[in-house]
Amino acid sequence: MHPTQEQAFAVYFADRQDAVRRSAYLLCGDWHRADDVAQTAFVKLHRSWDRVRDKGALDAWMRRTVVRVVVDESRRPWRRERSTEVLPEPVVDTVDPGEAMGTRELVLAGLRKVPPRQRAVLVLRFIEDQDVASTAAALGCSEGTVKSQTARGLSTLRAALETDGEVVGRG
Repeated sequence: MHPTQEQAFAVYFADRQDAVRRSAYLLCGDWHRADDVAQTAFVKLHRSWDRVRDKGALDAWMRRTVVRVVVDESRRPWRRERSTEVLPEPVVDTVDPGEAMGTRELVLAGLRKVPPRQRAVLVLRFIEDQDVASTAAALGCSEGTVKSQTARGLSTLRAALETDGEVVGRG
């Protein structure tokens, strides 16, 4: 890779590293796994950097790559781990302490109970604030699939939140 391209990649990496890691965390629910997913996505981008024609579409390319990496990882047999109530080590959260409220934790716990594909749709639509068309492009599916997966994902999330003792308004 040419030094100017390497510099452009380094600038993009520095600017977007935290956002990509945060999106990966919302998709997989584990900071350690999110680090691995973000690293894998950036490695894929680095390998393809000279072939990317539209540098303005890098965020969309990274969103799609992160979603694909998370879904691919969830299909691998060694990723079929069970969650436990007691964590072996404390989770270090880099988010502002003001945001770490009970509702946030409740929603994140509920998201962990949503299947990976539906979780990807929910994160892209409501956390990343993508429209139906952008979400469909990132996931490589039709807009109708995004709509149905959104409805199913929201239903699953509501059910998970209701079983945890909290009833979330449907609005």
